[in-house]
Amino acid sequence: MGDSEIVIRLLETADEMSAVGTMFQQVWGSVTPLVETELLCAIAHSGGYVIGAFDGPNIVGASFGFLGRHDGHEALHSHVTGILPGVQHTGVGRSIKEHQRAWAAERGIPWITWTFDPLVRRNAWFNIEVLGATVAEYLENFYGRMGDAINGDDDSDRLLVAWPTDPDAGRPTPPPGSRIIEIATPDDIVRLRRTDIGGATEWRRRVRTELGTAIDAGGVVTGFTRDGAYQVAVSP
Repeated sequence: MGDSEIVIRLLETADEMSAVGTMFQQVWGSVTPLVETELLCAIAHSGGYVIGAFDGPNIVGASFGFLGRHDGHEALHSHVTGILPGVQHTGVGRSIKEHQRAWAAERGIPWITWTFDPLVRRNAWFNIEVLGATVAEYLENFYGRMGDAINGDDDSDRLLVAWPTDPDAGRPTPPPGSRIIEIATPDDIVRLRRTDIGGATEWRRRVRTELGTAIDAGGVVTGFTRDGAYQVAVSP
């Protein structure tokens, strides 16, 4: 990545949007574009959020989202965020989320929402423990078959999380008398999909049953452990 500082900025031109689409294909190993240039242009022009993270002239990360609703309030729904492998784990992802928070707060938008695969430990840890986002909903096979190099042919179950733009806002309080259960996740679901699709499918069904059922019954995700387990407060 060199010694230059990563710069995150809003994008405007069709060439910039095309570069985002190309970068996303590199990240996800997808033959077809994850998003078309014209859609990104429309999102940016209509007041949505499209940014690139640049190391000098090179785009190394990007994110786009559109306006939506959460819990009766306006929200920025962050649909796709991608970072090239060479700059992952360098703080770029955190910087992009903070940029989103500042952008939304400046516009009086109280929430940022996004989805992630509940089987991907690093994303669960980042979203729940690092950012402090709240798990709002379990979505079964939300996007249907995706077919890229990361998701393969697995069902696209997702957790919807909500992150307040007010840094002083706290997480929901578990109901009185609730008990904490732990729901495990696989070490590396992306590798498992490539080496043992049966094992990956078994994990998907297990977490869907345990975590999805707990959330649907009113359980509150209170944390994610270092060894890869969701902590959920459930009624006794």
